[in-house]
Amino acid sequence: MTTTIHAPASPPPVLDLDARLALRTVEMDARLNEAALAFAINTAHIAGADPVPAIAESVPVVPLTPTLAPAANPYGTPLAALLYRARVHIETHGWLRGGLREDHGTRRCPMGALRIEAIERRDADDACVLLLEAIQADFPQAETLPSWNDAQTSPAPVLLYLDRAAQLAHTRNQ
Repeated sequence: MTTTIHAPASPPPVLDLDARLALRTVEMDARLNEAALAFAINTAHIAGADPVPAIAESVPVVPLTPTLAPAANPYGTPLAALLYRARVHIETHGWLRGGLREDHGTRRCPMGALRIEAIERRDADDACVLLLEAIQADFPQAETLPSWNDAQTSPAPVLLYLDRAAQLAHTRNQ
């Protein structure tokens, strides 16, 4: 009878932080691409569907006029002012989907813009909750801010709903 002796298995290679992040990025890109494809397939039958519902006549939206410097914040309530600053940040620095912020840039998603503009983290969290509430009023299927943001094809809906959330916070005196 022959006995086979196996050498101990070598431990798996230890990956540094950059390698782990690169692997996670590839995995997340694949998941986002799959989600985008599923969204496109699930909405392909909707002919001429408007991605942003019409604005209610009773809710005025504060428009931004293109200027060299942003206009003064029209809101006196802290939460509405934060939402407005996040809107101005995205408009001036750029909109991002698929992450909170660019690694080597200034573009941000709504959550990233709220976090950079907030004085305290709790303020950003409260603003995110209110923004999601404003979005879910028209898009009840929107589960999270990141998933809704990543489904958008331009910054226009993001800016619109930051305006709507600011109006909502202003009317609630938050």
